[in-house]
Amino acid sequence: MRLAAVNTKYYCGIDLHAKTTYVCIMNKPGKVLVHEEIESKFSEVLRVLKPYLPSLSVACECTFNWYWLADGCHRKNIDFYLGHALYMKSIHGTKKKNDKLDSKKIAHLLRSNLFPVAYAYPEKMRTTRDLLRRRHKLVALRSGLFRHLRIFAYAHGIEDFPERVVAQKKRRHELTALMKSRDAALTVEIDADLIEYIDKQLPKLEYHILKQAKHHDYHSLVLLQSIKGLGDILALTILYEMHSVDRFKTAQRFSSYARVVKLDWESAHKKGVSRNQKIGNPYLRWAFGELVVTAMRCYPEIVDYREKLLKRFSPSKSMTVLSHKFAVAVYYMLKNKEVFDLNKFLGA
Repeated sequence: MRLAAVNTKYYCGIDLHAKTTYVCIMNKPGKVLVHEEIESKFSEVLRVLKPYLPSLSVACECTFNWYWLADGCHRKNIDFYLGHALYMKSIHGTKKKNDKLDSKKIAHLLRSNLFPVAYAYPEKMRTTRDLLRRRHKLVALRSGLFRHLRIFAYAHGIEDFPERVVAQKKRRHELTALMKSRDAALTVEIDADLIEYIDKQLPKLEYHILKQAKHHDYHSLVLLQSIKGLGDILALTILYEMHSVDRFKTAQRFSSYARVVKLDWESAHKKGVSRNQKIGNPYLRWAFGELVVTAMRCYPEIVDYREKLLKRFSPSKSMTVLSHKFAVAVYYMLKNKEVFDLNKFLGA
């Protein structure tokens, strides 16, 4: 957890919602100067902030709708801080809670340098990252549709599920003909239509995202693709979820963000299981987990290395160790502008 170090004359805490926003501005001693509810528009926010510029810092909690506020502050050169929602315990753990109190607490945390900072992803690459995340959701939806069709077929006594038939509209009748009722056949047709539509959209999304990546950070993309087995989707996921290697001071911080290391949870010299294992980026965790599997198909040396790990760790733990090694390797590849070196990877 990183805390913001802010030294301005005025501090503004904003509690964001879809239609209304609560703004609280206080000075350095903690005296509240403004505390009002306004519309969720940057023009309204700017109207309230204007008398206190330029020595003003703005902070809000990382919820679903912070993009417009961060972009507006960036254009007007206003210091903006995004708060990590899971670390802001002083807001969520209190007995009484409402929008007015939340905005005041955010301002107090910022004023006292106890504000837990999350990364405010810049506008330039953010929409492409969101599009890539949408592609992940579509792939998961497609897999769910296949799973539903298979379960639906088993429920009707069909053991040999012809998956390839579903993706081919002209042969779809082979599956629908196995259903005993029109309702069951219609269920199959609906799922198959959705799968067919997603199959048409995925290549368009992937081509557009890859084209955008060549404009955003083509050199880093080429460095990532120097790892055999790291295809376009995995490379794009790492590139856009990381954004810039400079945001991480050490490889350990990047590994923690990618959720490939186990966290310590200790009190009174007693160790336990951390309740915060899932704080981090799930997309990077998925990407490095997949990278281990694909890299072992391309590098026999990594397979041999895993056999050595299996003598010390369980199968799942050995895969996690390799994921961590790949995260560290990617960090230093992008930091030092070097291609993947298998000897360094195995010798580290």
